[in-house]
Amino acid sequence: MASSTDIEEYILSHIDPEGEYLHRLWRSTNIHLLAGRMASGHLQGRLLRMFVEMIRPQRVLEVGTFSGYSAICMAEGLPPGGMVYTFEIDDELEDFTRPWIEHSPVADRIDFRIGDAITEAPLLGITFDLVFLDGDKRTYLQAYEMALQVTNPGAFIIADNTLWDGHVTDSAYDHDAQTQGVRSFNDFVACDPRVEKVILPLRDGLTLIRKTDGERKTVPSL
Repeated sequence: MASSTDIEEYILSHIDPEGEYLHRLWRSTNIHLLAGRMASGHLQGRLLRMFVEMIRPQRVLEVGTFSGYSAICMAEGLPPGGMVYTFEIDDELEDFTRPWIEHSPVADRIDFRIGDAITEAPLLGITFDLVFLDGDKRTYLQAYEMALQVTNPGAFIIADNTLWDGHVTDSAYDHDAQTQGVRSFNDFVACDPRVEKVILPLRDGLTLIRKTDGERKTVPSL
């Protein structure tokens, strides 16, 4: 049976390349930043770009910039005139992230801000068609509620890390605040009538959420 590493290498060799600039950013992220694996990386980055190309949002909100990899990937897929607004709450990351964003081929499509998206994104006075949640897991529920407030009907919310290395089902992490945050988010979204949702077991778990404002389509019984 093939190992997970073999499968990953096979997948990456059969999808679109990430490009030289993103590859250098990925390497630099893992060399210079703690927890470099938090960056989206090749597979998830290509998926995010494709989601943007499918949804065709004019305005994208990202909660949690980290090194800028995912913001650049989403900006690559934007239609003409589109913009990614990305917030990073950790100001110590700015010296690393800002130059990578500003020197990227899509710098004119990214508005990078240091601050708490939960409080600051609503102040932009903008409604979004797509939100990517990838910030502090302890505040995922608050970020989710904010996202619902600033999105248009039919908008999509993509939440990263929703399987949290499998800790969501491991009782050994019952007292871990980050794990509790992810579990609370997952439980709440699962029962939220305002959205449709599905969890993809990709990397660390990726939840796709569509805002329906409570109008759920049902299949008539035969």
